[in-house]
Amino acid sequence: MKLKYCGILIIALLALRTQAQQSNKKMDVFQDSLIRIATSTIAAETDVKKTTSNSIFIKTLVEALKMQNSFTYPFDSLKNVSVIPSPDRSFRILSWYVQQENGTYRYFGTIQMNTGGGPLKLYPLIDQTDNITDANAVTNHQKWFGARYYEIVPVTSGNRKPYYVLLGWKGNTSSSTKKVIEILSFDQEQVIFGAPVFDGKDLQHKNRVIFEYTKSNAMTLKVDQKAGMIVFDHLAPVDAEMEGRYEFYASDGTFDGFKIIGGKLKLQEGLELNNDPHTMDEQYADPKKNVKPIRKF
Repeated sequence: MKLKYCGILIIALLALRTQAQQSNKKMDVFQDSLIRIATSTIAAETDVKKTTSNSIFIKTLVEALKMQNSFTYPFDSLKNVSVIPSPDRSFRILSWYVQQENGTYRYFGTIQMNTGGGPLKLYPLIDQTDNITDANAVTNHQKWFGARYYEIVPVTSGNRKPYYVLLGWKGNTSSSTKKVIEILSFDQEQVIFGAPVFDGKDLQHKNRVIFEYTKSNAMTLKVDQKAGMIVFDHLAPVDAEMEGRYEFYASDGTFDGFKIIGGKLKLQEGLELNNDPHTMDEQYADPKKNVKPIRKF
């Protein structure tokens, strides 16, 4: 009898494996289609054509996500879309942008919940940047301060509901770029963007942090596992007379960070940073590349 049950189990496992392989092949076909559509969107000569092509892209992506177990498919060849799963695997965010003729950007995305192979559950992200008069407002997925996210940090503290810190790139105009530290939380069936979790100088009542700087400048904003914090360049005007004109802001060579303390993001200013040793260091023009905080908190 044991041999019989073992045989049945093996057959069932082989059937599941075959089903998974077939599902992946179908997802591969969807991914190939999405790559072609994305290429056409980028190459489109007018905003109208870009919008039309991107609409087809969205419909095709939703059809792909309707496939059973689509949550585990990485879309790793779809380079225009950032696919970031939360560390707890409860959801993932897919986000991308379409550059407009005037040099601005429109953002698109969705939050896909992990239903364990059950029915698809999505929260489409509707970019309302142009209609958000208060950039500090708490919003939802239908009134999204659009960005292309690239990192997610979960924050838990005591009995408080967890929230997630999102790091995102937000191309702005032909003269300036933005990056954003966004706060995401869930309240039953509601998606909430923004929360007053920042602690530090000039950060009281801040629901998100937005950095704006000159288009020609590169800004670091990342999670540094070695230091255990979110590290970023300190921005300053290139000339004192440009104070408040953020298209003339750039990294001033110093670094700040946020460390999670008691469920809050506590500002840490003036971090000591140093290059990790590398045999090719002398060939780098920018000595700030690959820097790691050496100060411990």
